[in-house]
Amino acid sequence: MYSTYIARQAILDRNANTIGYELLFRDSPKNEFPLIDPDVASSKLIIQNHIHGDIEAITMGKTAFINFTEECLVNKFPLLFDPNSIVIEIMSKGSDIARLLKLAKLYHQRGYQLALTEYDTDPKWDVFFPYIAFIKVDIDVINPKRLFAVTERIKPHDIKLVAEKVESNLQLLSLVEVGFNYYQGYFYHEPEIIEGQTLAPVKAQMMQLMNEAFKTPLDFNAIADIISHDVQLSVGLLKMVNNVATGTRVEITSLKQAVAYLGEEKVRQFVSILALSKLTTEKTEEAAKQALVTAKLMEAIASQGMFVEIKDLAFITGLLSSIDVVLGQPISEVVKQIPLAQQIELALLGKDGLLGELLQLTTSYILGNSDDINSLIDTYMLDAQVIHQEFVAASKWCQSFSN
Repeated sequence: MYSTYIARQAILDRNANTIGYELLFRDSPKNEFPLIDPDVASSKLIIQNHIHGDIEAITMGKTAFINFTEECLVNKFPLLFDPNSIVIEIMSKGSDIARLLKLAKLYHQRGYQLALTEYDTDPKWDVFFPYIAFIKVDIDVINPKRLFAVTERIKPHDIKLVAEKVESNLQLLSLVEVGFNYYQGYFYHEPEIIEGQTLAPVKAQMMQLMNEAFKTPLDFNAIADIISHDVQLSVGLLKMVNNVATGTRVEITSLKQAVAYLGEEKVRQFVSILALSKLTTEKTEEAAKQALVTAKLMEAIASQGMFVEIKDLAFITGLLSSIDVVLGQPISEVVKQIPLAQQIELALLGKDGLLGELLQLTTSYILGNSDDINSLIDTYMLDAQVIHQEFVAASKWCQSFSN
């Protein structure tokens, strides 16, 4: 069976709304779409039966930005994807301009959006402007201020500028001034902390709910009391529980009944997910989604092998991995407000201990940090193909909450 391992990096607008994901293919050192087989018929089967479904799951309904090699473009692999579901990334560096331009025209005529990557501001690329929708700039390589001269040249073509490797909100503000429209990097995971800020009443209530969810044993009455003050919360919890308990003959109508059917641990997870969703704003939505995927993937990885001993702590640790971003508070302050096991605290504060290693492995896998992931997979004797399958499953699971 053919398999490829895909990671993703979010691309966001100025308001931190996710507009798509760049997909990173681990089989390739340059993260390009894999050149599968010179036999195009075989390639089509592989793409349709394996890669296509994985991409749909991992992007969770958003646009996939995919870096296709010139050879893949010549073999017309992108035509196997819906033009509305992908952006074709074409590499400017080291390419034959005349041949690449011919291919760009072909895909533009077929209704595909194109992005010119590794852009260096050279006017020789201006001939591509009528056929491309995005220009991607690596701000580690190109000084963003050089783009001031380009913005006037691209304006008639309505081309959007995408900044890559944006790692802080401070960088984001300066890039907005230059005229960048979209941003890719880990900046969205940097908490915007306002000193002395107190939590809004609804957030304080949700933190109280999370606090109760982590107590052992669960105080069902206390949880039910908090949930009963919010109709959406009550309906949401029962809907989630009934979706899982589809095999039961009796519809679940109360928290205590849910515990009887599903057990404390599952209900604890549901309550935590619900609290996280209420804490999340538009600006922190991507970080919250990543936390959900991280939680589910950590739980799956910990179901076997050397991580089994921390399986019960894996889901909650993943779910809390972005809580500092969601709340706009340092993680050191957040952990003081919730009665967490010491192993979870150590993992969240410094990725220490076995649980911390699992958190590091999982986040590295999702974001495509290959140096970290390869050594950790080897150290813990894990199967990369199984992890990929679980990542796809976790992405589908996460998307089910927004349906």
